Amino acid sequence: MSHWIDIAALTDIPPRGARVVKTRHGCVAIFRTHDDRVFALDDACPHKNGALSEGLVHDASVTCPLHGWVIDLKTGLAKGADEGEVKTYALKLENGRILLDATHLLNRPAA
Repeated sequence: MSHWIDIAALTDIPPRGARVVKTRHGCVAIFRTHDDRVFALDDACPHKNGALSEGLVHDASVTCPLHGWVIDLKTGLAKGADEGEVKTYALKLENGRILLDATHLLNRPAA
């Protein structure tokens, strides 16, 4: 069962940009691509915990600002680097609003 929460309007995030949702379970980065697709990942690179929300968004990927690891926004997998993975979260758009499925956030221990 999904637990959807309204987190922002699509227009609150610039194209190729990101915003951070802070929860008691950690930070989640919400990304918007140039063609208005949205993705949600934990806001920490698997390499050195760089803030992915501060990275460069290109196509359906983000490049970590610390060491250039490229993370696939769809899968959370690191591309072209050592193995690594970032937790992803389901999102949906309804009436121009971004809804985050917080089910997995609610079921994990606090950060």
